[in-house]
Amino acid sequence: MKKIRKGDTVIINTGKDKGKQGIVADLISERRVIVEGLNMVKKTTKPNPSKGQQGGIISKERPLDISNVAIFNNTNSKADKVNFKKLKDGKKIRIFKSNQEAIDV
Repeated sequence: MKKIRKGDTVIINTGKDKGKQGIVADLISERRVIVEGLNMVKKTTKPNPSKGQQGGIISKERPLDISNVAIFNNTNSKADKVNFKKLKDGKKIRIFKSNQEAIDV
């Protein structure tokens, strides 16, 4: 079970966007995540008339290492660690480590 999933609110720990919050848009692999609107880079593209694409400079999100993001706890308004808890019915859920509140509802 993964500690950070698609749709989670995370906060960036390092880099040019340190301290900013965003929502996880995609998990590239077990170690890379894309956060909406953060870690933006500019890329030049050539025009492709057969596909109807114009050339120019576009901004896109680049993946971050999962160790550089932490899940955001709304009750504390701080970054938090994730722990796991098994319920009586055998279901495994994610909880915040600081206040034992369930992340998955």
